[in-house]
Amino acid sequence: MAGLELLSDQGYRVDGRRAGELRKIQARMGVFAQADGSAYIEQGNTKALAVVYGPHEIRGSRARALPDRALVNCQYSSATFSTGERKRRPHGDRKSCEMGLQLRQTFEAAILTQLHPRSQIDIYVLQADGGTYAACVNAATLAVLDAGIPMRDFVCACSAGFVDGTALADLSHVEEAAGGPQLALALLPASGQIALLEMDARLHEDHLERVLEAAAQAARDVHTLLDRVVRQHVREASILLGD
Repeated sequence: MAGLELLSDQGYRVDGRRAGELRKIQARMGVFAQADGSAYIEQGNTKALAVVYGPHEIRGSRARALPDRALVNCQYSSATFSTGERKRRPHGDRKSCEMGLQLRQTFEAAILTQLHPRSQIDIYVLQADGGTYAACVNAATLAVLDAGIPMRDFVCACSAGFVDGTALADLSHVEEAAGGPQLALALLPASGQIALLEMDARLHEDHLERVLEAAAQAARDVHTLLDRVVRQHVREASILLGD
């Protein structure tokens, strides 16, 4: 990435966006009939498919059952065609396991698991091409809602970075690959509660608040878009049912 100008003098990024502008987002719900809930999202060039099963009885050892809440099981896989390196196993490696853990922590903060004790909720996500965590969370949120599983709120995620003294929201693959400070945020918009916050490089504390606010505002913008998708899906379902 040497010599690549991530932010022009006029304040435009490589893909023509302003600092706080989201990539184009398109999303659909109910795309996989065999699952209890499903959703597909495109966030720029990033694509994610999420499917949800449950709540259902615990699979495997019943010792895993939690007496006061549901067990949230999250698995993440990246498409083999989405990366430069051709991996034989697109899921089960360290990155996939870490992503699965992050997703589980995020949705344990959002799903009303206490309503389904001794049960299990499975969330599976397939992702391709950069911007991994945010797209996975946003797709999984729609899939959980499609499954009719009660949540405290939407959980909406976005990334942010810091380039040339400017906080950038919703990083593209090129901006991520440049290697500057990057922050990933999952937010419950109504309450402002943070479900997950992760930073993968050092950033001076004087700049942290700006980067965090850029990510939070972007997550709120994502919420506006996802809410529109949910309302449209409900309208279409009502028409099909004849309501």
